[in-house]
Amino acid sequence: MIDHVGFAVSDYARAKAFYAKVLAPLGYTLIKEVSAEQTGSGHPAAGFGADGKPDFWIGGEGKLEKPLHVALTAKTRATVDAFYREALAAGGKDNGAPGLRPQYHPNYYGAFVRDLDGHNIEAVCHAPA
Repeated sequence: MIDHVGFAVSDYARAKAFYAKVLAPLGYTLIKEVSAEQTGSGHPAAGFGADGKPDFWIGGEGKLEKPLHVALTAKTRATVDAFYREALAAGGKDNGAPGLRPQYHPNYYGAFVRDLDGHNIEAVCHAPA
């Protein structure tokens, strides 16, 4: 079981603003910010999550050499749609519009966007319509 995930971004302030908008439909907010001095890396970090637990972290260490994929759970298909709209409005790029992905299972409803650094961020709902 994964407790949290974190990755570096090229422009910390811009990425923090992007994720604040994009994660809001999923019920995530900025829960904790750690200063460059506190992280020990010399770069700040921001933790987003729900119910007081940050489990999605970004850090200002700089752009990763290769993009990564992170899938976040959405409670409803409408939430997946809202995530997708917010991501595009915030500067993300389409990487798969909201829809069923039956190759994974019959109720797999997901949307994929590339964030500002090219990471493939997905929202997925596994519930039936």
